[in-house]
Amino acid sequence: MNKIIILGKPNVGKSSLFNCFFKERIAITSDISGTTRDINIKPIIINDIEALLCDTAGIVEKEEGIFIDIKQKVLSFVSDDDIVLYVIDGGEIIDDYDVKLFRKFKNATLVVNKIDKKKDGLNDWEYGIFGAKNIFFTSTMHNKGLHSLREFVSQQLNNSINQTQDLVENFSDTIQDSNEIINIGIIGRVNVGKSSILNALLNKERSVVSNIAGTTIDPVDDRIEYKNKILNFVDTAGIRQRSKIEGIEKYALDRTKKILEKSDIVLLILDSSAPFVDLDEKISGLSDKYHLGIIIILNKWDIRYAEFKEIEKELKRKFAYLSYAPIITASAINKRHIQDIKEMILEVHQNYNRRIPTAILNATIKDATIKHPIPSDKGKMIKIYYATQIQSAPPEIVLVMNKPKSLHFSYKRYLVNYLRRTFDFRGSPILINPKPKSSKLNDEEKAESE
Repeated sequence: MNKIIILGKPNVGKSSLFNCFFKERIAITSDISGTTRDINIKPIIINDIEALLCDTAGIVEKEEGIFIDIKQKVLSFVSDDDIVLYVIDGGEIIDDYDVKLFRKFKNATLVVNKIDKKKDGLNDWEYGIFGAKNIFFTSTMHNKGLHSLREFVSQQLNNSINQTQDLVENFSDTIQDSNEIINIGIIGRVNVGKSSILNALLNKERSVVSNIAGTTIDPVDDRIEYKNKILNFVDTAGIRQRSKIEGIEKYALDRTKKILEKSDIVLLILDSSAPFVDLDEKISGLSDKYHLGIIIILNKWDIRYAEFKEIEKELKRKFAYLSYAPIITASAINKRHIQDIKEMILEVHQNYNRRIPTAILNATIKDATIKHPIPSDKGKMIKIYYATQIQSAPPEIVLVMNKPKSLHFSYKRYLVNYLRRTFDFRGSPILINPKPKSSKLNDEEKAESE
């Protein structure tokens, strides 16, 4: 599958152009230089031709700090067969560094964006210094010149459509769709090593890693094939205390929540080099909010602050409601237990999609109520007439009762724990939904329960 790569310095409108191709806001945009820090890759169809559109971090001339990693990652990502759209700011004076960078890429197309800022009129000839075969003048803000650019890209794709097979073998997003996809969100505080874990899982430098807190802003996703499954990982922006969320990070937080809405499993990354904080607990609550499977990853285990038993004790105290979550000690640096994470994802996903036959479920619920009868409601007996699992992913069980509102949450918890002891639901939430006998399951619930 062909790659269309949008390149350029920071704040020239690369992410805005990326969004214009999709006609929706996918990449986070702002006037802050360096908003995009990773490579944002999304499949796109242009005039019935499939491709991968890639929004990249801005390349700067200065060689220091995180900018070195960003520049190296972006430049190594581009191959000669890619369609390169090099974007510059039409409202600024032509920069020699732009010219130097543009000439690095074979057959690159020059996109002069923000032409609405050009106060002294548009002079095509001044851009001849780039030596570009094709130049397009656009304004993403006012939707100018974008149709012509899109048609040009379509033609480029059509010309190279017979050369895509080689890329299929080298790029992870081209894994056949016939395999089941497992969507996995990676969450945690800033600087706990989420991007490092992602890179270790993918066995490549996909996400920019830095000691600078908040390096990841846009969600970074990539996928691998593992045992006939497609593991689609999304590294989300690190979450801070609400009072410390600044500028574009509020958009990153919103984007994280949208990612979790589409996920099956979350990897909760915790920093084992220091004691856990309250924010870790708040972040972990996102898995419960979105009813996701969960695996707890204790990263930086090579520099852990205490032995496993002590850390496990602290985990059970702070994360008591996640007692069903498997715990894996890991180190992205020395690749400790990275393979175990992949295996656990498959196990949790299987449990997340587990379905209990109705007869077995009812027998189990009956055993549970015999061993620990349901407390009465003001002297009136509470009865469960029957139970049925109406869906999986996550498993949801309906209890048809005479007094559903009188079923105390502590008894629901007892039933959940009883089901866990009887069946393998490790890493998966279980939803208990009491309903009155008079209520009827809707058609969808009936179909799920059969």
